[in-house]
Order: sequence, then C-alpha cells, then structure tokens
Amino acid sequence: MAKKNDTRDDRKAAIANAKAEQDRRERKRRLLTWGVVGVVIVGLVGGAGAIIVNAAQQKGTIEAAAASPIPGVTENLDQSTDHVTGLPEPTATAGGTLLPPSGGEHDPTWLNCGVYTDPVPTYNAVHSLEHGAVWVTYSPDLDPSEIADLKSDVAPYSYTILSPFNDLAAPIVLTAWGEQLEVQDTSDIRIQEFLAKYVLGSQAPEPGGECTGGVGQPS
Repeated sequence: MAKKNDTRDDRKAAIANAKAEQDRRERKRRLLTWGVVGVVIVGLVGGAGAIIVNAAQQKGTIEAAAASPIPGVTENLDQSTDHVTGLPEPTATAGGTLLPPSGGEHDPTWLNCGVYTDPVPTYNAVHSLEHGAVWVTYSPDLDPSEIADLKSDVAPYSYTILSPFNDLAAPIVLTAWGEQLEVQDTSDIRIQEFLAKYVLGSQAPEPGGECTGGVGQPS
C-alpha cells in the first residue's frame, strides 16, 4: 500500500513539476515576445524621430540656402502692375519656345492657386504672382514620375500654381513676380530653395492677396 501511495505521490509530483516547467517556459516566451515587440516599437519610434529630425534639418538647409541668391535665377522686378482685360495668350514662333511672363500687364482676375493638369490662362496666373504665388510650369511631355515629384514639392505651400505650359523653354520653369528659374529635372534642389524663398516673398507687389475665389478649377 505504501508503495502504491509513493507511486501516486511521485506521479503527482512529476505532473506538478512538468506543469511548473511548462508555465516557466511560457512566461519566458511571453517575456521574449514582449521584449522583441518593445525593441521594435523603440526602433520604430526612434526611426520616426530620426526621420523628423532629418526632415527638419533638410528644411533648415533649404531655408538657409534660400536666404542667399539662388544660382541661375533671372530677375526683372521693374514691371508694370496694370490690369488689362483681353490680353492674348503668348504664342511661340514656329519651332520656338516660351517662358511664362514673370510680371507686367495682367488680367484683373487672379488664377486660383493649386494643381492643374491642363495649361492655365497665362495672365490670370501672372495676377496670382502679384499676390505672392509661385507658378511652377513643366513641359507637357515631362515624365509622370517627375510631375508627381513637383506635386510633392508644392504640396506644403498654398500659394503655388502647378501646370503644364506649351512650348516651354526648359523641362521645368519656376516663376515668381520678377524672378524666374529654369531647371532640367526634379532632382535639382533649387526647386525647393526657390519655393522657400519666393512664396509670399517680398518681391511680390501684393503678397498675401487673394489666391482663391478667382478663376480656374485646380484638381
């Protein structure tokens, strides 16, 4: 009888030990799992922090560069601000190219700022330049990926116009009132410098004037 009791007790003890070991392993597994999750979360948070810091550093670099003259920008600030109705659209001679006007006589009604998929009325856009907008124009045959880049570039700014421009003299041209820059592709950091410098800049005769409530329906 004693042997039977001993055997029964031994079996109970073995089961209890096995269960305890299983519980210990489960606790260890959970700790390891949560440890990994914690590391991942910290890594993600740290990565996000690094991205934010890098973005802030890049923004500071662009703004610092914009505080100085931007290479390649042509300037013509002495232009008429007269409002004239019925101005004809500029046209290129056969085989020629055009640059958007950076000022001068323009339509009495401004163009609504935003992104356009078709060419916009030139002299309404010039009126928006008078109010501090930057007009980013691109050749209609520009690669779609670069058009997407330009959309990203102008997205932070409410006073911008993005549109194709027929017979453009360069793949991409940025125009503010009295200021203009031609670039070859969207990798050119001067695009962001130009935007930082001239959107609502002091070069505009009426910075902060209306950029909505005019003509045009941006996408």
